[in-house]
Amino acid sequence: MLNIRIGGQAGQGINTIAKFLAKSLLRNGFYVFTSKDYMSRIRGGHNFSDVRLGSRPLGAAVEKVDILLALDETTWSIHQEFIQEDGLLLYDEDDFSPETGPGIKKGLPLKKKAEQFGDKRVAGVIALGLIHRALGIWPEVLQDLLAEKFKGSILEQNLEGLTWGHKMGEDYFSPDDGHAPDESMLISGNDALGMGAVAAGVQFYSAYPMTPATGVMNFLAGQAQKFNILVEQAEDEIAAINMALGAAYGGVRAMTGTSGGGFSLMVEGLGLAGMTETPLVIVNGQRPGPATGLPTRTEQGDLEFVIHASQGEFPRIVLAPRQQGEAFYQVVRAFNLADEYQVPVIVMSDQFLADSEQTIEELSLSADQFSRGKLIKDHRDQEPYLRYKITDDGISPRLIPGEEGQVVMADSDEHNQAGNIIEDAATRRQMMEKRMKRLEIIKENLEPPLYHGAEPEEAQLILVSWGSTYGPLEEARLNLEKEGFKLGHYSFQDLWPLPPGKWQEILNRVPWVLVENNYTGQLGSVLSTEGIKSPRALINKYDGRPFKVEELQQAITREVNPHGQ
Repeated sequence: MLNIRIGGQAGQGINTIAKFLAKSLLRNGFYVFTSKDYMSRIRGGHNFSDVRLGSRPLGAAVEKVDILLALDETTWSIHQEFIQEDGLLLYDEDDFSPETGPGIKKGLPLKKKAEQFGDKRVAGVIALGLIHRALGIWPEVLQDLLAEKFKGSILEQNLEGLTWGHKMGEDYFSPDDGHAPDESMLISGNDALGMGAVAAGVQFYSAYPMTPATGVMNFLAGQAQKFNILVEQAEDEIAAINMALGAAYGGVRAMTGTSGGGFSLMVEGLGLAGMTETPLVIVNGQRPGPATGLPTRTEQGDLEFVIHASQGEFPRIVLAPRQQGEAFYQVVRAFNLADEYQVPVIVMSDQFLADSEQTIEELSLSADQFSRGKLIKDHRDQEPYLRYKITDDGISPRLIPGEEGQVVMADSDEHNQAGNIIEDAATRRQMMEKRMKRLEIIKENLEPPLYHGAEPEEAQLILVSWGSTYGPLEEARLNLEKEGFKLGHYSFQDLWPLPPGKWQEILNRVPWVLVENNYTGQLGSVLSTEGIKSPRALINKYDGRPFKVEELQQAITREVNPHGQ
C-alpha cells in the first residue's frame, strides 16, 4: 500500500490533481482511499489531499508519505517528517530546492514547462505523469480521463504535458497489482448519502448550505431533473426543516441536511416532527464547534446534542454510518425507519466521512428493502379519520391529505386522537404513552454494534467506537494483531435508542477503551444510561483532524502496555 500526498495553497488545483489520480488508479484496478485537509478560504493557506492505493480495500488515512507532490515550499516544510526513507519528493525546481531531509528528490520546471505547452495549469497534469511513471503505470487510462473532461486545444495541451511528465519520470515503486472488481466505484460520503436518498425515493430535499453537509445538496441538485426531486435552497435552517416537514406531511419522502450550527436552528422543527409524528430524515454533518468552530474540519461532538435536542420527550432514532458504502444503505434504512415508526431519524456524518472517498463494490437494493410503514393512500370508511389513533404498538395509520371526505389534522399543541387541541391531563397521559411506547419497539429492531477481533474473553483490550472512526481503528487493530496483540473492536452504527445485545454484558465484564473524535467521550455518557460501566480510558482527538492509523496504534499500545513492558 502506498500513500501519495499532494500539498499546496488553495487555488493551485490540489483537489483536481487528486481526483484525476484517484480515478486513474481505480480504473487501473487498485483499491483507493482519498482524504483531504483544507482551510476555510478560497485562496492561500495550506491544503493537502492524500490518495492511498493498494491491492485490498482501504478505509483510513495514514500519516506516512510515499510520494509527496509539493506545489510550494510550505508543503515540504510541513510534511517532510512523514516522507519514508525510500519515498519520493516531487517539486518545482523554480519554487525551492530542498538539500536535506528524507526521500529521493526530483525537481522539474513544472510551471515553466506548462507555460510552454500553453497553460500554466498543465503543471498539475505534468505532475500526474511523473507520479504514474513512479508507480510504473502507463498513462493510457489517464489520457482517457482527460479526454472525458477536455476537448480541442485544451485537451492537446494536457496530453502533451502528461506525455512529457511521464517521459521525464523514473520507476521508483512496484505496487502490487490491483484487484478491485470492475464494477467498483470511488465515492465520497456525501455522494453516498445523496445516492442513498435517491435510491430510497426521496422527492423533496431542503437545506441551507453549511459545510460539510453541502455536498449532499449538491449531489441531489445534480440528480433532481433525472429523478424528479425538488431541491430547495432555503433561506435558513429553520425554513429548511419546516419545508421538509410540510413535504413529509403531504406524503412524500423528505429530507434535510446541515451541520451542528444549523441543527441548532432546526431544534424547534425537530420537536414539531416529534409532536406531529411526521417521518423525516435529517443528515447532520459534524464539524468542530461551538459556534462557527472549524468549518472545514472534522469532529464527533454532536452526539449527545442530537439525542436530547428539543424540549420535552419524544422518540427519535440516531444512526451513524461507518463508511461510504454504509452511508448509502443507512440512508435507505433511515427513510424506512422514519416511515415505519413515524419519527425523525438523524443520520450522523462528519467532515472525514463526508469528504473522503473510498473504493466500494457495486451498490444494489431489492424490493423488500423498502417500507413505507402504515402509510395509506385512501380511507373509504365512513368513520372520520383519526391521525393519532390509539393502537397496540403506538403507531397510527397515516393518511395522505386530500382524500375526499376526510381531514388529516396535525397539531403542534398536545391533541387527541383526531388532532384537536386538548388541555386535560388524561388525554395528555394517553398521547405521551402512545408516542413513547414506540421506543421499546424501535429498540428491539435496531442493530447491535459490529464486533471484530479476538474473542472477548481472550482480548487484552476491547476498543469501542462509532461512526467514521471505524476505518482507522480497524486498520490499526489489524496491524497490531500481526504484532501479536489480542484486541476486540465494537463499532456502533445504531446509537439511539441503544440496541440490546450481548455487548452490554461484555463491556461490563472486560476492560475497554473508548475511541472518539471529541473531548469528553460522549458515547461513554450515552452507554452509561444503559448501566454500562465507564471505559478504562479514552483515546480522544479534538484538533479538527481525523485519526490516523499510526497514532491509534501508538495510543492502543500504550493502553495495553502502560509501563512500556
